[in-house]
Amino acid sequence: MQQIRSKVTERDGLFELEAGSDVLDSPRYNHDMAPTKVHERTWNKWHITALWVGMAICVPTYTLGGVLTAYFGLTVGEALLAILFANIIVLIPLTLNAFPGTKYGIPFPVLLRSSFGIFGSNIPCLIRALVACGWFGIQTMFGGLAIHLFLGSVFDGWKALGGTGEVIGFMLFWALNLWVVIRGADSIKWLETLSAPLLVLVGVGLLVWAMPNVSMTELMAIPAKRPEGASVVSYFAAGLTAMVGFWATLSLNIPDFSRYAKSQKDQIVGQIIGLPLTMFLFASLGVVMTAASVKLVGVTVSDPVTLIGHIQSPVWVALAMALIIIATLSTNTAANIVSPTNDFQNVAPKIINRTKAVMLTGLVGLALMAHELLKKLGLIVSDLSLETVYSNWLLGYSSLLGPIAGIMVVDYFLIKKQQLDLAGLYRDDVYPAWNWFGFIAFGVPVALTLLSLGSDAFSWFYSYGWFTGSALGGLIYYGLNVMRPSPTAVKSAV
Repeated sequence: MQQIRSKVTERDGLFELEAGSDVLDSPRYNHDMAPTKVHERTWNKWHITALWVGMAICVPTYTLGGVLTAYFGLTVGEALLAILFANIIVLIPLTLNAFPGTKYGIPFPVLLRSSFGIFGSNIPCLIRALVACGWFGIQTMFGGLAIHLFLGSVFDGWKALGGTGEVIGFMLFWALNLWVVIRGADSIKWLETLSAPLLVLVGVGLLVWAMPNVSMTELMAIPAKRPEGASVVSYFAAGLTAMVGFWATLSLNIPDFSRYAKSQKDQIVGQIIGLPLTMFLFASLGVVMTAASVKLVGVTVSDPVTLIGHIQSPVWVALAMALIIIATLSTNTAANIVSPTNDFQNVAPKIINRTKAVMLTGLVGLALMAHELLKKLGLIVSDLSLETVYSNWLLGYSSLLGPIAGIMVVDYFLIKKQQLDLAGLYRDDVYPAWNWFGFIAFGVPVALTLLSLGSDAFSWFYSYGWFTGSALGGLIYYGLNVMRPSPTAVKSAV
């Protein structure tokens, strides 16, 4: 006989839900979004480390140094420092927002119900989902190009397909990504665990290949592309904000992964080991490889897929492309599909299950890349480049997501004191449908960011968007909750 009321039990600081009919029959619940059981939390610190190695080693990371030098006016040394500092900084919200996921086994959208409301959580969820779908499309474009070059190295006639071959590669890689995530968290865990050492090996191999063809002294001495005499502070801060923005998305939805961690220690240590050094070293590799590309292949090439495509040996091209496909797959599945899959389910859990949500993620990502795919097929002509969209997006979306990160940390640690009603997060009778304090704290920094775009005096608010947004969002949310009249005071006033 099914129990009516849900029960929450605690084991070694980890809470799990024994769902009763009050939760099982709730429209806010489905099996895929349910809290993980303690025995399902099997990821140790090395699995978390492998997750970050798998996500950080990808084509966009490789190109970060070039983005910072070309678009943000930094020297090579300044760019690499910005990447290192940014990833140490972003560890703070990543680690803090991972805590409730590990303690209660809940995914990101369910955690947001505490700070934005049961229905209100869908707004920040869908903002996060749209960004992830965009990145999914961009990464799939890189993966599709790798498949195209791989097939071109194996089959002589494939290269003649040109852009059509790239589109076919895109669709093949698109389907492969969706298949991995539909299979569930364990398939992602093993993909990341198996791919991490391979990816490190690829990085070492590329470095050995490139180092004899580049002078580090000359590379570090290249002058910055900014006005002569301009202060480095504003340029460095803008680049730092953009680099924080690179993982601003994961600093929100890290509970989607930490809900599988064995303990808080595992998620903390795994993230510290896996993220900052991997990002720094692979971005450094990108800088070195781009500098060496002139001597290696005769032209300057800023992405590894195109660079390796210049190699004359079909065997080496095939092997390198296979490894790049694995690298992009391990990044894309974890960083760009898991979150929107959970976010879309949060809208209507009883109607949208994981499989439907994965397919919806794939379709949105495909739609966002339609312009680029049509260009490759020769059906439209356009000067808009994927690289421009990518570089401009980093700073913009980090400003938008910063307040959400600040609100989440303040809500869990300062307002709720790390105590959540686990069953109540899946019902309609504990948390409000809309938590307007969350929306006010989110809306004010976003509005100020948009207004600052048209003001030279306040342009710093946009340039430092993630920092200003997260700090202001958290402060406003805390202030509104502290000023909230207590139930006793309201009653006496009446």
